[in-house]
Amino acid sequence: MSGQQQSLDDLQHIKRMMERSSRFISLSGLSGIAAGTCALIGAIVAYPYVYGHKDIFVDAAAGNELARTGHFSVILYTWLFWIAAFTFAAAVISAFIFTYIRSKKQHIPLWGTTARRLMINVAIPLIVGGLFLIKLIQANDIGLIAPACLIFYGLALVNASKYSLNELRYLGYGQLILAVINLKFMVYGFYFWAIGFGVLHIVYGAVMWTRYEKE
Repeated sequence: MSGQQQSLDDLQHIKRMMERSSRFISLSGLSGIAAGTCALIGAIVAYPYVYGHKDIFVDAAAGNELARTGHFSVILYTWLFWIAAFTFAAAVISAFIFTYIRSKKQHIPLWGTTARRLMINVAIPLIVGGLFLIKLIQANDIGLIAPACLIFYGLALVNASKYSLNELRYLGYGQLILAVINLKFMVYGFYFWAIGFGVLHIVYGAVMWTRYEKE
C-alpha cells in the first residue's frame, strides 16, 4: 500500500470516528419502512371512522354526553384516539427494534450523548406541537389538525437532523411541503396525513436501506 493511499485511509477512518461521535448514525432504513407501514395500516383502519361510515364513539352514550357538554375528555371515548395511540406505539416499537439491531451490527451504543441530543431536538417541537393540537381539538378546529401534525413533525425532523444523517432533513422538508399544500386543500387532510406519515416514511426508509444497509 502506498503512503498516499495509507493517508487517505487514515483520513477516512478519522472522518468515520468523528461522525460517530457527533451524529447518531444507527437509524435504520427498515425503521422508516416499518413506521410508514404502521401509519398506512392505521389510516386504513381509521378511514371509516373519519368519514362517518362507522360510529366514532367507543361508548356512544358516554361519548355523546361528553360531546354535548364540550368536555375535552370526549376524545378518550373515540375510536380515532385509540387507533392513533396503537399506531404510534407500533411505529415507535418497530422503529426502535430495527435501529437497535443496526446499532448492534455497527457495535455502536444505542444510547449516549448524541442519542440524547437527538431525542431532545425531536422532543421540543413535538411537545409544543402536541399542546397546540390539544388547543385545536378544544376549539373544534379539525381542519388544521393534519397540517399541524405535519408541520411540527417536519420541524422536529429538520431540528434533529443536526445530530443524525442528512437524509432525515429531507424527510422533514417533505413533511413541511405537504403541510403547506394541505393548508390549501384542508378537506383532504386525512390523505395528506397518510402520505406524510406513511408514504414518505417508506420512501425515506427504502432510500436509507439502499444507501447504507444493502449488502
